[in-house]
Amino acid sequence: MKASKLLEQLENMGIQTITGVPDSTLKQFCDGVQVYHGNLKHYVTANEGAAAALAIGSYLATAKPACVYMQNSGIGNAVNPLASLANRDVYGIPMLFIVGWRGEPGVKDEPQHVFQGKITCELFDTLAVPYRVIDQNTSDGEMDEILLEAEKILRQGDQFALIVKKGTFEKEEPFKWENGNSMLREEALSHILKGVSHDTVIVSTTGKISRELYEQSEKLYGNHDNLFMTVGGMGHASMIALGIAKNRQDKKVLCIDGDGAALMHMGALPFIAAQAPENFYHIVINNQAHESVGAMPTGCRGTVFAQVAEAAGYREASRLEAMTEVDKIGQWIVEKTGPVFWEIPVTLDARANLGRPKESARENKESFMEFMK
Repeated sequence: MKASKLLEQLENMGIQTITGVPDSTLKQFCDGVQVYHGNLKHYVTANEGAAAALAIGSYLATAKPACVYMQNSGIGNAVNPLASLANRDVYGIPMLFIVGWRGEPGVKDEPQHVFQGKITCELFDTLAVPYRVIDQNTSDGEMDEILLEAEKILRQGDQFALIVKKGTFEKEEPFKWENGNSMLREEALSHILKGVSHDTVIVSTTGKISRELYEQSEKLYGNHDNLFMTVGGMGHASMIALGIAKNRQDKKVLCIDGDGAALMHMGALPFIAAQAPENFYHIVINNQAHESVGAMPTGCRGTVFAQVAEAAGYREASRLEAMTEVDKIGQWIVEKTGPVFWEIPVTLDARANLGRPKESARENKESFMEFMK
């Protein structure tokens, strides 16, 4: 189906606001939202719970339900506002969810999506949210009936979900933009690894940052034993790194984060600063986008993370815009007392043939823990 047609139908249902966090399964839908010529107000929020909360506020102001889109991994972030506020036993706030189904049973996917995929429908059952699964075989007539059912449920003050399988939406006009940066992320990561001692513990965030670090580590050292890849749980890499740093003060710990991930749980920054781990170093690679799932801009494109970290209380924070500065990170980790923060602005580019880890997540955990011994 065409994303543009579905968006028109949402408008005809009275929906005026659409908000969420991008997803690769919904890439064509997300592209469609960005180039849509209707009257929908669109917001990319820091996390899915914030999207649900924005939808609640939109309804309170307009008496019109909002649409919230997300990957199924984001259901967990949305549970609190959904169960504690929107549910009919509390305020009874209607909203329509559009959820990309990663890890669908029987469909090969990355390991971080497998369990979430198994329980996606069960979660909506538990949350008392009726849903329908749609795919590329869903006819226009079937979709019309599903939306009529959804509209009826929304009028009752309840929520409804569309669970979307891969390949449901057609490719339409692609959304393209540039962030104005010139430094390549993979090149910056390569320079960081070459400058940092192999004894340094590295915790990397979700998406292409971990994939690029994996390949660069294998190329440089023939292994990636000092690298913990936070392949799921977007936004939690920094707290994982903090947990390591506080328990292994004999190790230098470097967290390599992304801007979208840092936004998702930004409360980690003042908490880390308050804990004052002297062996903790934090990098945010900032391309102003959710690049791994289609490069939709974040809703906070003007954020200067170094200023945020400084205000949060990091001992030192700076923005590195030249590779000559990036090359000094290894030296600074040796010389400086943490917590120290560096923001590195990069382009949206990534290699088309970028690989993925060959080992299982469990095998990677075991090799990392063996390194920690």
